[in-house]
Amino acid sequence: MFTGIDDVDWASLRHAHGSAEDVPGWLRALASADATEREAALDSMYGVVHHRGKVYDSTLASVPFLLRLAAHEEVPDRGCLVELLVSVGAESGDTRAREAVRAGAEVFTSLAGDPDAGVRRAAAGAVVRFLDDPPRVLALLRLRAAAERDDLVLPALTEALGLFIRRCPGHAPDAVELLAAQSAPPWAPTPRLAALGQLALHAPGRRNAELVPTAVRLLRERSARRAGTPGRPGDDTFVTRIRRLRPSDEEGARLLRTLHTALGDRVGERVDLLEGQLGSPDPMDRCNAVWMTAALYRALRPGSEGPIALVGHQLHAEQDWLRDAAVSVLTDLCALAAPAADDLHALVRSRPDLWTLRRERNAPTLGGPLKALVRSGDSRAVPVLAHILAGPYAPAGLGSEIAFLGRAAAPLAAELRHRLGRITLDSPAAGHLAAPLLTALGAIGDAEAAPEVLRLLSGAPDGLGARDRIAGQVIGTLDAFGAAGPAVPLLRSLLTTRHASMAAGALWSVDGDAGAVLPVLRGELARDAADARIAAAGQLGRLGPAGREALPELLATTSSERVRERTAAAAALWHVGGDPDPVLPVFRAAWSAHPGERGPIARCLTAMGAAAAPLRDLVRAELESVRRHTAVAHGDGAHGGGVADDEALLTACRTLLAEEGSAAYASGPGGGPLRD
Repeated sequence: MFTGIDDVDWASLRHAHGSAEDVPGWLRALASADATEREAALDSMYGVVHHRGKVYDSTLASVPFLLRLAAHEEVPDRGCLVELLVSVGAESGDTRAREAVRAGAEVFTSLAGDPDAGVRRAAAGAVVRFLDDPPRVLALLRLRAAAERDDLVLPALTEALGLFIRRCPGHAPDAVELLAAQSAPPWAPTPRLAALGQLALHAPGRRNAELVPTAVRLLRERSARRAGTPGRPGDDTFVTRIRRLRPSDEEGARLLRTLHTALGDRVGERVDLLEGQLGSPDPMDRCNAVWMTAALYRALRPGSEGPIALVGHQLHAEQDWLRDAAVSVLTDLCALAAPAADDLHALVRSRPDLWTLRRERNAPTLGGPLKALVRSGDSRAVPVLAHILAGPYAPAGLGSEIAFLGRAAAPLAAELRHRLGRITLDSPAAGHLAAPLLTALGAIGDAEAAPEVLRLLSGAPDGLGARDRIAGQVIGTLDAFGAAGPAVPLLRSLLTTRHASMAAGALWSVDGDAGAVLPVLRGELARDAADARIAAAGQLGRLGPAGREALPELLATTSSERVRERTAAAAALWHVGGDPDPVLPVFRAAWSAHPGERGPIARCLTAMGAAAAPLRDLVRAELESVRRHTAVAHGDGAHGGGVADDEALLTACRTLLAEEGSAAYASGPGGGPLRD
């Protein structure tokens, strides 16, 4: 296996951490009889030699030895080695690596029939990826599918057929027929589910007309054949909690992911499939569906509360790991979790032990069920939060969570003010402690907190770094609940700092003195820093007609190379000048090319009212789309914050179109009808 390994000048080769002289030791350790040693070596291969999917010269030099190791039946865990070779040769995208693995592709043809099921499973896709003989590959897959009896290997063979169809379209018809045969009796539920998914994904013309009900039925038949649900032993450590959140039925999760991917934007069918999964008698099926619910709502706009309500039902499950998964998903969905609020509240009320979590040597954190209830915006969380705040130790970052409740959290304001006032200003942790409290007080709009907020800056020692870092949030908080007269001296003192634009906007809201703030904002608009120009444009828009002197600079900024500058300046142009002509072309171009800008554009269009009529087509198309704009901008893995941004965009679009029939929207400034 290792013939010639010492002839390679490993010291002259490189990996992620420098010289590759340690690679021969890792390669030899991959054949060790000690499982711990093998695992450490494989970890080093992925973490150093193939770090983050990169290919180094030492990676290429390792390929022949990895191929030999995979071919020797005496070597344990060879399936992992085949997976590593696939990652190096196919998933890295490196042409040199692909050719290096292809040079030994004959190894995979023999491994496809290996006695070890893990090896057969990994080799199925490797044959398709690296053997350059489509008829032979298809014949081999057909042979292996007929001979295979392991339910863990059969889906891999079916996935390999789907990959073959994608890579070899000229030979696809025979592969499609093979998939069609596997999707029907007498094949078992697992391979049938796999075949249905691959057919729907790669041959939509052969898609089963009753795909969803068939898949749900097969899923339940599959679950009935499985032995009991695997246990989740172990202490309640951070690692075990993370593991509890993962479904142990990875194969089932993969099968259903393929079906959901194939259904794509067919929201109704995906909702039906999810509801079928969430209603399964098997807790593992339901756990897989819980995670798939999160993926669906992040990427699409289902328009149905059914799956979320069913996720809420999992909070009453006997299995802690299923409950934890449901809590995690509902927390991430924030306000969209409202249909599950009753279940969350019931769990919070019945389990005070879950209100907070305390780790050794660490500050307590808000427990998952209570956090999910708070983020859903349900005011029933307020009494529980008040109880926690009355205790000696408040969870870290509690204020940031309270902000999700907005003004409904007003009963907590007095205690939040008290805690803010107790912060020792010369403490290195002052800014860290104050930030979440400011977030909460700003969301509540508690004007009575102004003295405590002002104290953070006016009473802090000079030169304290935290003072400057938190100044922006202090200004934003004062602005949120209406900065009063006592704040004016502080705001004026900040007009010469990096927070000048924010301070100018807050000062304008207090005394309306354009003479004091307009020169500052025009100066910021002329700076080289893009963030400064964007902030200045946003604050100039607040001045309205009082900012007319800045119109030339704003108009020039609409030609910036940076889209955020263009859209911020265009919005300010409307608020200051009231002329839609230079604004609408900027908005139309940004809306189409930069989905992330749609939120601020929609907010401005709402303010424009009738003048926004020429962009109604964009707004209507947005409301008709089932795909979230955040998923378009950032991929289907958009996080919970992306969902909230998309929901805010939809609200703005609905508001805009709701005004379409009003007199203000239907007629122009002179009373005549507006035309597109």
